Amino acid sequence: MTVRRIASVIGLPAEYVEEYDRYHADAWPGVLDALRRHGVRNYSIFRHGDLLFSYMEYVGDDYDADMAGIAADPITQRWWSVMEPMQRPLSDRAEGEWWKTLPEVFHLD
Repeated sequence: MTVRRIASVIGLPAEYVEEYDRYHADAWPGVLDALRRHGVRNYSIFRHGDLLFSYMEYVGDDYDADMAGIAADPITQRWWSVMEPMQRPLSDRAEGEWWKTLPEVFHLD
């Protein structure tokens, strides 16, 4: 089993800050369960101005399959349908990304 560190960024317009914070202060248990079931650990979201920065660690053997499992979860799909209208993807994200994945340039273990 490997640990994979993932950081990403997305826009959050000012008019959604309070609502976004309110949802994340009481995140849906089913969403959290799906993340845990599929190897997501140490997941945090930070805000700086109109940007959200996320960091998570994936612990597992098949990242693509686990991410597909999260995406297929009905509760997570409902959560995303609430979150996505508040988010503004960055124009320079990779094809198929919603949150822009950031390259790791340094890590101290």
